[in-house]
Amino acid sequence: MSSISADTGRPQSWLAPGSLIRLAICLVVCFAAAVLGSWMTLPSIPTWYAGLQKPFFNPPNWIFGPVWTLLYALMAVAFWRVWVLGRGPALQAAALAFAVQLVLNVAWSGLFFGLHAPGLALIDIAALLLAIIATMSAFSRIDSRSAWMLAPYLAWVAFASVLNASIWWLN
Repeated sequence: MSSISADTGRPQSWLAPGSLIRLAICLVVCFAAAVLGSWMTLPSIPTWYAGLQKPFFNPPNWIFGPVWTLLYALMAVAFWRVWVLGRGPALQAAALAFAVQLVLNVAWSGLFFGLHAPGLALIDIAALLLAIIATMSAFSRIDSRSAWMLAPYLAWVAFASVLNASIWWLN
């Protein structure tokens, strides 16, 4: 299985050893962020979060784990594709945008669940939405499929923003 590199015009094998090592690194980085976010989130779910007033559209708690697992996997694969296909300043911009959104993603868990600060988390998630859009834009300069792989993440974070705002308002 191969693809044409956006920058070099040369065929790129997705199964080459270097490519698979990059995939492993992307998976480790993304799921390390997931673990860190979960570490800050899980202790507050049965205690602080359970006591909050929530809007009628709040999903059941069990849905968040599978959704986030899929989203982190999509993020990892999207960044892997960009890392393999990209070069030079375009890759640097994409990597920076990706890192910023990942930091904001983890920070949201710390603010909302760790510090019990939905208002601060709302500011963070607004920045996260912008960072995801910037990441998608940077990815699209290298690989449009990678950019579109982040669309479900953008949609979920947009929904989470409304949920965050509602919880902040109700409490």
